[in-house]
Amino acid sequence: MIGCGAAGSVFAAYLKKGGADLTLVDRNQKHMDVCRERGLIFVSPDGEELLTGCHTAASACDIEEQDFVILMVKATQTANLIEDLRSCVGENTTIVSLQNGIGNEELLIRCFPAEKILYGFGMIGTELPEPGRCVSKPEKGIVIRFGAAKRSERSELSGKMLEACFNDGGCNAVFEQNIRQFIWKKAISNSGYNTLSALLRMKVGDYLSTEAGLALLKSVWAEGCEVCKAVTGADLWDELMEELPRLKEAFAGYYPSMAQDVLFHQRQTEVQFLNGAIVRYGIETGVPTPVNEALTRMITCIQAGYEKQYQNLS
Repeated sequence: MIGCGAAGSVFAAYLKKGGADLTLVDRNQKHMDVCRERGLIFVSPDGEELLTGCHTAASACDIEEQDFVILMVKATQTANLIEDLRSCVGENTTIVSLQNGIGNEELLIRCFPAEKILYGFGMIGTELPEPGRCVSKPEKGIVIRFGAAKRSERSELSGKMLEACFNDGGCNAVFEQNIRQFIWKKAISNSGYNTLSALLRMKVGDYLSTEAGLALLKSVWAEGCEVCKAVTGADLWDELMEELPRLKEAFAGYYPSMAQDVLFHQRQTEVQFLNGAIVRYGIETGVPTPVNEALTRMITCIQAGYEKQYQNLS
């Protein structure tokens, strides 16, 4: 598992519970030290447990060839990571991207055979409150979906193996035959609630309980759905609207990942793979995306000037 922040640690915990011989890879040395020496405390709706026996490393360069290499670094880091992967990706390795956003698999296909690549996403609220402790807040139903970049006998076998491991660990995961539509649906949804939470500095449920907040979300989604229809032919609007009540309930008291990046950690975000991707595909297909373009620019300005932002020190 390369990238063991909040989401990567949670996904790793489910796989460990499912029987995986797992190596955690992250540059957060304190987190890795605690996981190696004491174990990873995993908190989920089922309770709290200590998972022991994980190997750890600071870099992909430090591990040997693996059966599966799962990427959970931020999408913005993927291109710079590819060279490091060559030490742990062999002829029989399957590379899995479960990262946020649109286009992660395209970066990987440029460097590795498509039949070796699986990609998808998780619909799980995650937190890493301290080193060695991760929290899972899964939605109801299927919470991880993934599929093959290129269907083959190899990808079918790998996909079913990973699906079984997640499910054996208590995570409802599905290996989909056609993942692309699901990727777009997740990215559009994320581009709304995630980005708006970061900009409004509010938990998802708080701003979605207002008329203005709900209108903002719908405007982001409407543009994303029009772009998706132009790219894939799928109309996702009705599906997204059907899921809105569940989204409001599941993330009511939660700051999603981009809000955590902006508000708590002052990190670079994945906006270019979310709202920014909608804008890029909109340009390619001739679909106007002014709302997503504005949100992308606002987040880009914020993350370029964290040290210049107003702080009330009184």
